[in-house]
Amino acid sequence: MDELHWSPIDVIRQASDFLVQGEAVNVLDIGSGCGKFCLAAGYYQPGAHFYGVEQREWLVNEAVKLSDRLGLNNVHFMHKNFTQLDLRQYDHFYFFNSFFENLSQEDKIDDTIDYCDNLYTYYTYYLFKELEQLPAGTRIVTYCSWGKKFLRATA
Repeated sequence: MDELHWSPIDVIRQASDFLVQGEAVNVLDIGSGCGKFCLAAGYYQPGAHFYGVEQREWLVNEAVKLSDRLGLNNVHFMHKNFTQLDLRQYDHFYFFNSFFENLSQEDKIDDTIDYCDNLYTYYTYYLFKELEQLPAGTRIVTYCSWGKKFLRATA
């Protein structure tokens, strides 16, 4: 299950190098979980700001504790559904299997949120429409893992 929900460090390093082409950028991790991407990327790219949005409050609380413990001032976490955000506030995006749990009956992190195929379709369509409105040059890294590594980055 870990490979379905948490990004490997080598992937985070590659993704953060691609997403941060200069200083003062804001990167949003959609479905940040316990914050692993933002925490590692914030360490590798101290001039950028990384924001994680997560529906599970207990994971956000853990991410905030880790960020405080590590002293990373460029990492921020929000307990929200990503559909509540204005994506225009962010320069670039990281997206790793964020909606996958809605398709699987077995690989859920917990039972604290609602799951269904219709949510997968809704979130996917919503994200596509929002990203489509962002300016040219917006960078997006998607990482998907169903037992094997696959990293895709686009600008």
